[in-house]
Amino acid sequence: MRPFAVLALAVLGAASLSAQDNYEIQVYGADLVDPHHTMLELHSNFTFDGRATVVDGMFPTQHALHETVEITHGFTPWFETGFYIFTSARAGQGWGWVGDHIRPRFRVPESWHWPVGVSLSQEIGYQRRVFSPDTWTWEIRPIIDQRAGKLYWAVDPTLEKSLRGENAGRGFEFSPNVSVTYDFTEKVTLGLEYYGALGPLSGFDPLNEQEQQIFPALDLNLSPDWEFNLGAGFGLTPGTDRFILKMITGYRFKL
Repeated sequence: MRPFAVLALAVLGAASLSAQDNYEIQVYGADLVDPHHTMLELHSNFTFDGRATVVDGMFPTQHALHETVEITHGFTPWFETGFYIFTSARAGQGWGWVGDHIRPRFRVPESWHWPVGVSLSQEIGYQRRVFSPDTWTWEIRPIIDQRAGKLYWAVDPTLEKSLRGENAGRGFEFSPNVSVTYDFTEKVTLGLEYYGALGPLSGFDPLNEQEQQIFPALDLNLSPDWEFNLGAGFGLTPGTDRFILKMITGYRFKL
């Protein structure tokens, strides 16, 4: 447990961590979906305590339910592609489509026997203006992970770029994510996930404008074909939604 405690404290104390939008809250590992297989995931996130008013033409986040369908297909041992459908529901707004993203990803083959897993994801897509100040965005996500017995860690030092919208002139923004987990049993894994948004590489935003979130999380390893993740997120800065509950349910099948 000592290595887990040390790494957990490092995650809590790190300054350069970022948050994803509250649609697909997940730290990626380097593994891909197996060739000729498909992963179907449902990301469900509910914001209990968030922004309660319309700001800059964007809908409030408080009491918003976000449902995201993610479909990922493995083509080779080193290449997969994912597709996302984002939706949002809130009292007074109804249930609506938010946008779509596509995400091709490559990884270093396991046959190379690197000491850590390494992959590179690129995600590009559209989201409606009432949900985001930037309608077209591009994300470059390097992924590094490693398993050491029951301990597992993953770091995603993500770069995000607005292609069209209010932040298009800000350049790339630094948005890494971190996860540290420990297998307490064969079926139960507990961990910490950390998300944040620091701002552009040319000059980070002031701390009170950055997004900082920590998610204690539970993973259930019930079957090789299924995945289940449950997390409760706490915002640590004024610019972050203060309490979010998230759940990911996924199923792998041959296709």
